[in-house]
Amino acid sequence: MISGIVKNGRATVDIIFRLQNQPDFTIEFVIDTGFTEFLSLPSAAVALLGFPFVYDIYANLADNSNVILPVHQATIIWNGEEKVVHVLATGRLPLLGTALLNECELVVNFTESGLVTIDEL
Repeated sequence: MISGIVKNGRATVDIIFRLQNQPDFTIEFVIDTGFTEFLSLPSAAVALLGFPFVYDIYANLADNSNVILPVHQATIIWNGEEKVVHVLATGRLPLLGTALLNECELVVNFTESGLVTIDEL
């Protein structure tokens, strides 16, 4: 089970990242059920972390604009297991999308400091 809390009206969870020859570290992500990919991070963060580039994709954003976004690869710890995921280099906030929630149950107590849980089905 992965757990987090509601902060400023947003469901958040910490994701653990694993880089070669570096200690694990966490980044807080906002869960975005309108985002269908795995994760997104600001471009500067992706560059700083040195995630390898995989390919570019066309994306339709919430404002209905279409853009080309670079996709990078990262290793995270998800439910206690290493998982390789795609990270889109875009936006201002780290976002967790529905591709990562596949085969999971998401429960959010939408009150400030409310509990957020993600369980495998």
